Amino acid sequence: MDVSSTGLRVLQQIAESGSFTAAATRLGYTQSAVSRQAASLEREAGATLFERRSDGVRLTSAGLTLLRHARTILETLTKAERDLTGTAPRTEVVRLGVFLSAGSVVLPVMLGRLAASDPHLTVTTVEGTTPGLTRALRAGSIDLAVLTSRPPHRPPDDESPRLHTETVEDTELVVAVPAAGVFAGLTSVHVDELVEAPWIAAPSSRSEPLLGVWPGLPGRPRVVHSTRDWLTKLQLVAGGFGVTTVPARLAPLLPPGVSLLHVDGASPEIRRVLVARLPGHTTPAVTAVTRAIMAAV
Repeated sequence: MDVSSTGLRVLQQIAESGSFTAAATRLGYTQSAVSRQAASLEREAGATLFERRSDGVRLTSAGLTLLRHARTILETLTKAERDLTGTAPRTEVVRLGVFLSAGSVVLPVMLGRLAASDPHLTVTTVEGTTPGLTRALRAGSIDLAVLTSRPPHRPPDDESPRLHTETVEDTELVVAVPAAGVFAGLTSVHVDELVEAPWIAAPSSRSEPLLGVWPGLPGRPRVVHSTRDWLTKLQLVAGGFGVTTVPARLAPLLPPGVSLLHVDGASPEIRRVLVARLPGHTTPAVTAVTRAIMAAV
């Protein structure tokens, strides 16, 4: 095969973003340029690498095989560039992805532990949803990810080989409500009473879940505010402008004016926090960061 590094980067970005359009945006290319690179890769490989689906683009088995080699090639090229320019990092870098509510709880404690135990390590972080971070792991854009899952706690994706995962903790999903008003003084609420509540939720798409609304709510939720930022969500709740779901682990970080309620009349919603990486041999740096994450919760 005669493939370019540009083509391999296009493959990596399509795998991570799940979309030709998103890959083009991240790379600063036009969508037609990304499509041409994808078609060129398939011609050189002599195989179909991309599966077009209603919820985006996924790599085929052949695409995943090429992606594994692409990660190694691109990492080698990056190291070569650093050696030639004399910009090799003085510390080992671990690229960590965290899901949207994990950073405020996990990152400060984890980074503090690493600063004391492994000062030669540098951790860079990106935030995303579990599906997005799973794609980033597969694409090689991050080394490690803190993910979340709901029962029955299936693997983060159905690709092969399976990602290596370790359970960090299980935490209950609860509802954050204004401390004053109709919920004042309560410790729990029946799920039927939440049907008419004004919800504060994160934007969703066909490939991303609706975050912030109670799962299995018996009725169509009335979403009045849409934001991914947890501080914004909780400040809106404190101001009396709606309710939202949060993991119980966020209790120590709640602003004044917010109460947490358990939900009656519905099965408990348990969220599992996982740390995930690609299968196979790992580096001591990734192992050290994993250990620090496990100890941070």
